[in-house]
Amino acid sequence: MRGGPPWMRPGGFGPGRRFRRGAFLALAFVVLLVAALATVVGSIFSGNAPAPWITVAVSAVVVVGLILSARALWRSARSIGVLMDAADRVAGGDYATRVGEVPSRPLGRLTAAFDEMTERLETNERRRRELLADVAHELRNPLQVIRGSLEGMLDGLYPADEGRLRPLLEETEVMSRLLEDLRTLSMAEAGVLTLERETVDPRRVAEDAVEAYRSTADEADVRLKLVIGNGAPAAIDADPVRLTEVLANLLTNAIRASPSGASVSVRVGSANRDVVFEVEDDGPGIPSDQAPFVFDRFVTSSDTGGTGLGLAIAKRLVEAHGGTIEAITPNGGGTRMRVRIPPGEPDGRIRARRLP
Repeated sequence: MRGGPPWMRPGGFGPGRRFRRGAFLALAFVVLLVAALATVVGSIFSGNAPAPWITVAVSAVVVVGLILSARALWRSARSIGVLMDAADRVAGGDYATRVGEVPSRPLGRLTAAFDEMTERLETNERRRRELLADVAHELRNPLQVIRGSLEGMLDGLYPADEGRLRPLLEETEVMSRLLEDLRTLSMAEAGVLTLERETVDPRRVAEDAVEAYRSTADEADVRLKLVIGNGAPAAIDADPVRLTEVLANLLTNAIRASPSGASVSVRVGSANRDVVFEVEDDGPGIPSDQAPFVFDRFVTSSDTGGTGLGLAIAKRLVEAHGGTIEAITPNGGGTRMRVRIPPGEPDGRIRARRLP
């Protein structure tokens, strides 16, 4: 990497380099203008009067230069003033501030970047408020159950036996899972969650996930099947823990959405060297108005329940592996979640990678 500050490096700051070139050309023009004017004035004072056409040409150049300089200065000053006012409003918490178009063309890219920044700030602030409201809503129900039960025990309405205490323990487990999911999602979105990559067998990951949820499916009277395709890769470069977490979230939703006696299928295959996981259920499917938001936080249907964080977490973890995830609702009903993970470099090396 070449040393020196960014403004000294070739291509440093992109649009800023073009602005500096323009400023340099303007400075060179001013220097030539001053030199020409000094030559004419010097000739006059030395008694060697220049030719009339030279005097007229220099005077015309001086007048044009002054007009152009004044115009450029006025545009730049006005643009900088507008930008400073907008910066003050953003500093005061008004993230809806936008600068828009400004008179100075060289400062146009700067104001456009400023507007992009404020738009991201406004979006992040809106998401933060929505997240706080959603968290408060999700924590309110278990807290009310715990508080009501404890108050009843203290008032002597019913004894503090196992039948009363076990539901309270289950409610604390719900809160614990919610907080852990929020922690994982927040770390992923902030880019501070690492992937411990190693060479893993995707078929073994799918088998482990299916076996882990076998008892859950049996309790819900749902048949759980695993299908391994002939072309399924034997090794990919991935984080086995996070990959298992993705399948776990998909299986949780699929089992929850499936009616009694239905089946959930987990398939492992390949497409263009990528490993493909598919989790398909026989549930009612995703409503058309909800499909665009299925991977957003706290989006869930009223009949299946859940916190609505599983698919949001799965999406972030899949994207961290460089893959994609999509929800497919066939015409006949049900939902198929398809995950594609690139093979990476299955060389056995373990390394950590920051999420984007």
